[in-house]
This record gives sequence, structure tokens and C-alpha cells, in this order.
Amino acid sequence: MIPGLVVVLILPFLLTGSDGPAGAGPDPAAVAGQVRTVPGWRLRSGTEAGDDGAALSSPSYDDGAWTAVPARSTVLGGLVAAGRYPDLNYSANLRDKVDPKDFTVPWWYRTTVTAAPAPGRHTFVDLPGGVIPKAEVWFNGTMIAGTDVVAGAYPAHRFDVSGLLRPGANALAVKVFPSSLCLDPDTQPCPDLSIGFLDWNQPPPDNNMGVWRDVRFVETGAVSLRDPRVVTRLALPGLESAELTVRAELANNTDRTVAARATGKIGTLSFAKDVTLAPHETTTVTFEPIHLDRPRVWWPAQMGDQPMYRLAMAVSADGTPSDGASTDFGVRDVQSRLNGGGDRYYLVNGKPFLVRGAGWVPDLFLRSDARRLQDEFSYIRDLGLNTIRLEGKGENDEFYQLADRLGIMLLPGWECCTKWQAYAKWTPADHAVARASAVTEGHRLRNHPSILGFYVGSDTAPTPEVEKEYLDGLAASDWQAPVISSIGWRTSPLLGASGNKGLGPYWWVPPSYWYGKQKGGAFGFEAEHGPGPAIPELGSLEKILSPQELADLWQHGDKPQFHLSWSENFDRLAEYSTALERRYGKPTGLADFVEKSQLANYEVNRAQFEAYGAEQSATDRPSTGTIYWLLNNAWPSLFWHLYDHSMAPSGGYFGARTALRPLHVQYRYDNAAVALVNTGLRDAGPLSVQTTVFDLDGTQRYDHTTNPVTAKGNAASTLDTVPVPDGISTTYFVRLLLRDAQGNVVDRNVYWLSTQPDEVNTEADEWRLSPQTAYADLSGLRRLAKGTVSATASSEARGDDVTTHVTLTNPGDQVAFFLRATVIAGDTEVAPAIWSDDYVTLWPGESMTLTAKYRRAQLNNTEPAVRLNGVNVDTRQLAAPLG
Repeated sequence: MIPGLVVVLILPFLLTGSDGPAGAGPDPAAVAGQVRTVPGWRLRSGTEAGDDGAALSSPSYDDGAWTAVPARSTVLGGLVAAGRYPDLNYSANLRDKVDPKDFTVPWWYRTTVTAAPAPGRHTFVDLPGGVIPKAEVWFNGTMIAGTDVVAGAYPAHRFDVSGLLRPGANALAVKVFPSSLCLDPDTQPCPDLSIGFLDWNQPPPDNNMGVWRDVRFVETGAVSLRDPRVVTRLALPGLESAELTVRAELANNTDRTVAARATGKIGTLSFAKDVTLAPHETTTVTFEPIHLDRPRVWWPAQMGDQPMYRLAMAVSADGTPSDGASTDFGVRDVQSRLNGGGDRYYLVNGKPFLVRGAGWVPDLFLRSDARRLQDEFSYIRDLGLNTIRLEGKGENDEFYQLADRLGIMLLPGWECCTKWQAYAKWTPADHAVARASAVTEGHRLRNHPSILGFYVGSDTAPTPEVEKEYLDGLAASDWQAPVISSIGWRTSPLLGASGNKGLGPYWWVPPSYWYGKQKGGAFGFEAEHGPGPAIPELGSLEKILSPQELADLWQHGDKPQFHLSWSENFDRLAEYSTALERRYGKPTGLADFVEKSQLANYEVNRAQFEAYGAEQSATDRPSTGTIYWLLNNAWPSLFWHLYDHSMAPSGGYFGARTALRPLHVQYRYDNAAVALVNTGLRDAGPLSVQTTVFDLDGTQRYDHTTNPVTAKGNAASTLDTVPVPDGISTTYFVRLLLRDAQGNVVDRNVYWLSTQPDEVNTEADEWRLSPQTAYADLSGLRRLAKGTVSATASSEARGDDVTTHVTLTNPGDQVAFFLRATVIAGDTEVAPAIWSDDYVTLWPGESMTLTAKYRRAQLNNTEPAVRLNGVNVDTRQLAAPLG
């Protein structure tokens, strides 16, 4: 056998037992030896540390003057954590307070580990992900890998350092080289397959150079076990059984032939196989078929539950326990096809799956924050999103585990532009990095039931050569999920038609835009588009903008804002500011601008998701998916998010959340019809819909309740048309109430509309936006009579969590429009917080109770209070004491 040769063995094996719960089986730690994650690094610039890797990686070297940084730290991220800079979120500090020249030289990372080498044991330095953009790795005075090996953001590496290991202190040093990320491959050199943020925000001055994933020391016996994985084949359509194939790599770390025994467990199912390994041979061991009766099937959140199984594996060498590993997996089936219109659609467990998602952005400095990650996933679930797209910014394991647990589907893939799509400029080394990236990410992702598909290209499809490299790399991990060439409409040689529209828009369009067959309209599949500007509430703005920037925000829409983009396509509000003024009236000040922005963001975000929900059952090119661009921001921004960087939900959040309710009644902007959308798999009913049209002064001009109707599962239906009564005010309201058979309101939706419609010039469509040529007149909202609201608030604590209740009642004779309740601690908004609803509207006699859930620590030892305001309701503050 050739040393290092990878072969695949499919041999008879023992199988006993039956299905059992996740977590059952042997503890792999009992045989795995030791896995130690580097808890943190010492960091120093090469201009100060020098280039002598042998000296710097000597255990006796004194790094006391170096900077302590977290385990996952780009250079700039580590320096920020160490307090090197002022608040880089504020104003232009990111540009003015950081010198990019500091990152044009190599930087060193250093750590030490104490070891007690034992006979027959092997110690490895494990880099589960790449180092950006390339590095030398030194251990105990010896370079164990150079930049010809450690290159690219994603490829994983494992280095056997057993021969260099010493009793007591051992030192690891990583020399990271400067990163360069071209933003225009046609005019700039493109040296690195790295991670960048494109035009999403201002770029990090260090271009994310550094060690951005965990580095581990792994100890095993003579044989290592790696990459355990499960291929699942679920019986459709009944889901009554599943066939599993289990695989893992066995590596002989010795110079001798070894008799290995691989064992595994899934619940109470046990299996084993004997394998003979030649010196330094790596073999794929396979167990199949493993049969499951009545499997616990994993579903997206809106469709069902998310049960998980655990595979635990171990290997012995010549009868001695050697290594082990475990992984969780889910049993589910995901398929993707093209419909008769050539549009891509997805099936989960045989059921049509309408993708209603958003684009994910990691932290600008690729920092890892477990608490924030959990909070963001709480928002994803609360919003009702079912899918998150990751464009070229692979996350750490915790991200995918949360998605599995919460039932959020994921669409990862490589990033747009930069060198990732400058295929003509790739060197042989780049091709090797690209394939290795696919192998690494394939192994990282393939066991997660949340994976819906993978984009091997973003805005453009790969060349045939690159496409094959990606497919070969994914195949090495036994990849099962669909693979798509790009988000564009082009056809690729191996994967065929993408079935994606890839047309935008990315900037302001009015709510009515989303209906119809123009560009980003609600038909087919669109993997990135949205209405662009997303202005946070005033409290968030004051944390990030200087007084001059705040003044420019509402007075000079054509002036570039640093907290937009570096790109001239997205560096000023322009069309958005014009639309805001033409539709709602000229802002009278900053607070008025912010309030009008919440109205605009609410209505346009709601319309995008509602349109795609309503059109899923269309007979002519139905909608199959929309990815809102974007979910969140890497850094505080004035555009492309559903919640701002401070985690404060604003108008756009609640507009989207309203549209994504699981059982939802909505108004169609194209034909003034009422639609009923059910995202669950089961029919719901009997239900009734009450439609009421109000004049601006509160006069009821139309009221109608349907006969009992059924909301078909996983479908949409169209009900009555909403009339525009003669003589109604130019700005008017429509209220929709969905009730169950007992008369309980299960959904409520309020629209502010105009007899003068918005219009766009679809013939002048371009990738960024569709020019608006006429504007709805919503200025009547400025003339609303003063509304009256009575309000009470109280809070209760349960363990570490607090729930605040806010009961609102309209005792007056005028509408109380767009009421916002905010929990505050002192004078600061408590965020994140999960609200049952917000930005609500009450007519005379109506009452509503809102709840907010948050962590007690966010109160900073103060009593909670509630701030209440509305478009025509005076701002007030309520005590909300803990009971």
C-alpha cells in the first residue's frame, strides 16, 4: 500500500439493536484521548516581533509584552478586544482611528501548551478552518507548514507534531501574512481567496487577516478517526422508514501495519467492522445499510419538530482504544428542481417549501459571541423566517447547531466578486485552495439537517473546471443537499440552469413593486433582493452618528454617509429620501425623519414577504423563494437589515414579522384583494376575515365579514376585493381581522393606503433599483387628529428572564396610529427583546396587550419602564415594576 493513499472499504459488519434517542451511545471522549482548544493567543506585529520563527516558537521565549487576544481573532478583532482603539462603531472612527499600514506586515500569534508525551500516543495541531489569507506554522522551534500548505480562508489542516513534543511546556506560533481583497478584479490585483464584505459596509482595515477559527491540540492512539458522517435516505412520501450509511476516515499514524476495529452507535443500534491498515494509510470505513423504522423526521420550524440523532464512533488499534468522535444528524429529505417556468423550487420531506429568508452577515472582525448568536437566532425564529443565506462567509459550528435546533434552513456558498469569481486570474494554487475549501466546508456542513443547498457560485457561475473542483470537493464529504451554480439565471455545464432570477433590486422600491412579473416581483426564486435603506430608531442612530451626520441624514439625502457603503452605488440615501418626502411629506426634523422612515420600512418590508407568500399558489410562474437582502449587519449600518446592529427591532422588523406570521391575512397592492396564507402543512379553519375601510378622520366607510373559509395548508388563497369608496380621503386605512370559529382574533393587519398609487418605470429597470415615477400621497397622516391611549405596564421575573406586559386601550374617538412601546432601563432601550407585536394601531374602543421578553441582566439593576409613542399620540413613560 502506498503511504498516505486514501481508499474506500465497504465490508461486512456487525449490526445489533434498534433506534434510540440522540445522545445515546459510547462516550467518544473515553477513547479519544485529549482535545484541547487553544483558549487564547498572544499577538504581536512582525515589525516588533521579527521574523525568527524558530526563536518565537521556542517554549522558552518570553511573550509577556505581547497582546492577549481571544482564541478566534483576526488581527484587528484581537486588538479591538484588547482595547487598542476607541469605539470603532461611532462615526468615521473605523477610517480615522485605525492605520491600515499596520496590517501591511505579518503578525504573529503565539500560545503554549503543557504536555506529557506517552508511548504509542500521537499529538496533532489541528486547524479546522483556514487562516486568512496564509500562514507559516511553527512548533517548538520548527516550521511544520508554510504558505504553500496553509493558504485560503477555509481549508482544514492537521499536523502530527508527536516527534517535536516535549514534556512540560510546548510552544505554537503562527505567522499570518497580510491579506488583500480586491473589490474590482478587472482593475486590481487579486491575490487571495479570502473573506470580504463587498459593498455591504465599510471594509475592515486589516482585511480580516488572522486566525479566525479554533485551533486545537488533538491526542490519539495509533489510529485516528475523523469526519464521521451519515448519509440518510428517507422513504417518501410516507416517511415510514429511512436507510442510513455511516462513514468515517481511519488514519494509521504509525510505520507498521495495524489491525483496527471501528465501532459505532446510533441510539441503541450498534455496529462494528475490522479493518487492516497499512503504514500511514488513510481509509474510509463504511457501514450500510442501517435501517430505521418510523424515524423521527426533522422539519423546518413552521412545518414540524426538529429531532436529532447522535452517531458516536470509536476505533481501537491492535485491541487498544485509540480514538473516537461523535456527530449529531437529522433524518430529512431535501430536493430541488426546476418547474415549468424554469424557476428553482425546493421540497423538504416531499413537501413544497416556499423559501422566505434573509442574508446573514458575520461580525466585521469575525468575532465570536455565543450570547449574541443565540439572540440573533431568537430574532430569526421570532420573525418567522425559514431560511438564512450565507454568501461566502462560512460560520463556526455553533451557528449550524443552532440552525438545526431551531429549524432554520441554510443556503451557504461562496462569495460574489473578489477573487472568488475572478476565475481567469486563478493560479494552480488557487484551484487547489478552492477544492480544499469545498472539502472542508462539505465535512463541516454535511451532517446538518438545516442545510437546504449550496451555491458554488454567487453572482456568476464557475467555469467548468472550477465547477468540477467544487463538486469533487463536496463529493468527498458524501454531500447530499442540492448544489446550485449561482444566484444568477445562467446555465452551467455540469449543474445546468440555476433557476434563480438574480436581478435585484437592492435599493428603494415602493410596496406595490413586489407584485407583478417585473424583475424582483413575486414570481420564481430570488436569492438576494430588498428595498435597501433601513433607518434605525433614534436611540440607535445617536450611538453611531455624529451631530453633523445626523443633520445630513434628514436634510441632505444626496450626501455620502460613512455608515452606508464605500460604493457609490449605496453610499447615499438619494432615491429613498426623495420617496420619503414625496410620499409622507418633507421631514420637519430628525425625529420626524426617523418616524417616517419606520412607516416606510414597515410597509415595504411587509409587502416583499407578503407578495411572495400570496403568489406561492399562482398558476403562472408561482413564487418559490425570496431572500431579503440582508438580515443583519457586520457593523452599524443605515441599510440592508431587518434589525440594526444594536439589536433594537424597529419598523422594518415588525413589518416583516407581520408578513411572516404562520396564519396570515393580507392586502394585495396589485389588485386590492385580500389573501389568506398558511405556512403550516395542515389546513386551518373554519376562519372568517373582517375587512374594514376607514377614512382619515376615523369614519368607517366599508365593513365586510366573509363566510367561513379554510386556509389550505402550505398554500395561499385569494378572497374578496377591497373597494375604494367614493369620496374617501386621499390617505385612508384598511384593517384586516382574521378570526377562528370562536371569534378570537388570530391575525390582525393594518394598512395605510392612498388613492394615488405608487408607480415605477419597469422598462428602466437596472440591477440596483427600478426608478419610481409617481408617489402615493400618504401626507394625510401628518394631519391626523390627536389620539388618546390609556396604558398600563407591569413586569415579572422568572429566573434570569423578565416579561413586561403593556396593555393599550383607545378610549377616545380618533385612531391611535402606529404605537410603539419600548422597554427602557434608565434612558436606554432594552435590546434585544422579543415583542409579541409593536408599531400597532388602535381604533376607538380597541384594546391590545403587548409583551416583551428579555434578560434580567439587561436592566442593569434598575426597575424596567416603558416608553410609549405614536404618530398622533404624545410620548410618555410608564413604570413597569417587577412584581
